Amino acid sequence: MATTIRQRDGVAILEPSGKIMGASVSELRDAITSQIEASEAPRILINFERVTMMDSSGLGTLMGAHVAATRKKGRIGVIHVGKNIKNLIVRSRLVSIFEHFDGEDSAIAGLSSES
Repeated sequence: MATTIRQRDGVAILEPSGKIMGASVSELRDAITSQIEASEAPRILINFERVTMMDSSGLGTLMGAHVAATRKKGRIGVIHVGKNIKNLIVRSRLVSIFEHFDGEDSAIAGLSSES
């Protein structure tokens, strides 16, 4: 798994690719953590378009990121969540904690506004 990170209008956009499972989860965790620590009120968008699979350890990483960002009055949004990952999030009853957007433009606009 590899994660590219770019910035747009004050929002860190993380684009992981491949499988978020097992040992590869730590790379995503490190990428998210660095973005949360670098900002007083982090705004993070995770694009799941190139993620093929995710397991419960990946979900745990997302949960931890949500908690850490919320403590700093930050927000995390997601786009392009595939059916398999969406099912995992729904089954774990965590679907409501992530802000879902239709695309990058709407996500940037939504995350940039005050909540």
